[in-house]
Amino acid sequence: MQKTPALYFILATLLIDAIGIGLVFPIMPDLMMRVGAGDTGQGSVWGGVLMAAYAGAQFLFAPAVGSLSDAIGRKPVLLAAMALLALDYVIMALAGTFAWLLIGRLMAGMAGATYITATAYIADISKPTERAASFGLIGAAFGIGFVLGPAIGGLAATVHVTAPFWLAAALSAVNVVFGLIVLPESLPKERRRPFGRRDINPFGAIGDAFRVPGLAIPLICIFVFEFANMVYPALWAFWTEEVFGWDALLRGLTLALYGVLVALVQGVIMPQAIRRFGEHGTIMLALVVALVGAIGFGFTGSVLGLVIFLALASLSDLAPPTLTAIAANRVAEDRQGLVQGVIASLGSIAAVVAPILMTLLFQIFVAPETGIYLPGAPFLFAALLIAAILPLAWRMGRAEKARTAA
Repeated sequence: MQKTPALYFILATLLIDAIGIGLVFPIMPDLMMRVGAGDTGQGSVWGGVLMAAYAGAQFLFAPAVGSLSDAIGRKPVLLAAMALLALDYVIMALAGTFAWLLIGRLMAGMAGATYITATAYIADISKPTERAASFGLIGAAFGIGFVLGPAIGGLAATVHVTAPFWLAAALSAVNVVFGLIVLPESLPKERRRPFGRRDINPFGAIGDAFRVPGLAIPLICIFVFEFANMVYPALWAFWTEEVFGWDALLRGLTLALYGVLVALVQGVIMPQAIRRFGEHGTIMLALVVALVGAIGFGFTGSVLGLVIFLALASLSDLAPPTLTAIAANRVAEDRQGLVQGVIASLGSIAAVVAPILMTLLFQIFVAPETGIYLPGAPFLFAALLIAAILPLAWRMGRAEKARTAA
């Protein structure tokens, strides 16, 4: 794939999106205290509600936004999403109550087109054989964003808890201007498809996608993996505060370390893994290390253990871009936006339910009245979910080999 100013804009868009997401994680306990949402246990649940609201809005709008980009082109949808995201950060910075934080997160969910349409744009300009590596580049941009986001969040929060949002708003606004200047349309008019009422219905779009031959298993694996992986963003700040007593800066630095590892995994290790093990071998490797990492976090109480299992968790991030590439290669070019929207919707369903479930589990197992103190319980639940899709991933690989042999 040729590197052009347009590609740099797409990567900058994903980078800013990841920064905006990542900078919230280390300051979440402080943000909940600012709006009077309670202590560590109770605050974690309200933080989970915020994450669920973001994901719920994204779920409702994702298929329509992806399909809209199939109908009118990627550029206008991308720029509109970035502009809405800039407005969202301003609202988050000014919010003095939980209700305004909730409104801001709902708006950010509506702007979830940033990832969906950017992924479709990458699919437009990549050959089918290049898509796994290209989606790995997307993952690398997100990894770098998760380095900068938590670091910015942790450092800026030492000035004021709202300072990270003002920085994110400024970056988003600058990127809108950059896109207006350098971004060409990637989807020619002859390859577009009409936008219909069915595209507005997220469940209808998901049903259509599951009826595509060979697409159901990758979509199931993506959904379950994303559900399990939500344990990290939903709980990291609260879990490290509970187990280690860390402040926003230390939480931000460890999340930044995770971002460095993800960027290395998806930008450097992933192309090598695809060449050496193939797509399905890479998925199996990712799921196994995800299982080990989640079990480790379930029981560890040492900083050394945290670092070791954080490295394993970063290797598990080989799975999403590889599964996304497999899904993208199963559909025609004029449905890339639809498929990316469905994938985002499945991720959003996971992100609606998982943060609430994970934080409730956390609250139960850190409450004195429970009688069993196990703050890592949500990680062990995530491990069970990963173990459940290992047979499906194995079956997917065997089916692909059979088709290739035939």
